[in-house]
Amino acid sequence: MNARARLTILYAALVLAAGTLLTTLTSLLMRGNGGHRISVITLGPSPGPDGIPPLPPSIQAVTLADFVTQAAIALAVVTALAAAVGWLVAGRVLRPIRTISATAQRLSAENLSERVPVTRPLDELATLAGTVNGMLDRISDGVAERDRVLASQRMFTANAAHELRTPLTTMRTAIDVTLDSRPGTEELLAMTADVRTAVEQSRRTLDGLLALAHSQAGAGVRHRVDLAEVVADSLDGVGLTVRADLRPAPVRGDPVLLERLCGNLVDNAVRHNRAGGQVEVATGGTDGRAFLRIGNSGVPIAPEAVDRLREPFVRGDGTRIHTGRGTGLGLSIVDAIVAAHRGELTITARPAGGLDVVVRLPAGEDLG
Repeated sequence: MNARARLTILYAALVLAAGTLLTTLTSLLMRGNGGHRISVITLGPSPGPDGIPPLPPSIQAVTLADFVTQAAIALAVVTALAAAVGWLVAGRVLRPIRTISATAQRLSAENLSERVPVTRPLDELATLAGTVNGMLDRISDGVAERDRVLASQRMFTANAAHELRTPLTTMRTAIDVTLDSRPGTEELLAMTADVRTAVEQSRRTLDGLLALAHSQAGAGVRHRVDLAEVVADSLDGVGLTVRADLRPAPVRGDPVLLERLCGNLVDNAVRHNRAGGQVEVATGGTDGRAFLRIGNSGVPIAPEAVDRLREPFVRGDGTRIHTGRGTGLGLSIVDAIVAAHRGELTITARPAGGLDVVVRLPAGEDLG
């Protein structure tokens, strides 16, 4: 038996119980006041002994038993009507719950976008719908976080397997070539230097991949951080001309990730610059968002190749990086950190060479 039927039976039973109680009390009161016969006013005329009806209204005597019989018939009719009305009312009351149930049945791990409509007025059922929607929001956020972490792990594994193949091959070749003959001290030292260089390259690659995976997993504990102060620390020791306009740019985020973001941008601007070049840095806030802008005077880059700089181990011309100048993960890490802080990263190629990189993040008071 479903809830609608149970509510209908309960409603009809309550009406029946109340009617029975009322009839019983009325009969007891009438028995105590008038014995077994009572007088009631009838609405219609009744014929007299000679067949001529008297003038209405008339006074007619009926027995108490007749009253109880008629009351029982009326109570049965009222109970049946109460059951019908209860069925309709229960269906109307339970309609939002059926809607919630149907919505929940349509949801799955691949489809969490649908929400339960919140009815008016804001009663208990509307509160239940709002609670279910809040639960679905939390589940959706959890699934998105899980997918982001799994994607980060898959990319880490794929990139690590691909990028570590080259230094491992280098080490194996150096060892095999050296050991094919009777190596002397110089040959062993040369082999050791090659192996050490390959190991150092592998370490840098793994450090970069771990940082990228950590960035893609999302920001941790958020604190108030001023990008102007962080980028000022990153500029210490830069051996190029620096033009800085550092105004307060407070945000709320993971301090470690934000330091890595500023450090990677400054490092890229310096590493991919020309001799005697310059670096331009500016921070500030506008329209409720903090920004960090870094430009350099590097080599010209085709505008259509700029977006590929966000990919791991890819140059601006589309080739993969296998040099000792860097891991090729700088802008990939920056892009992941910006996404973890719900920001925006814009990369623009300068006509004269170099890049303009702009990071926009929600201001400190706007980021929950």
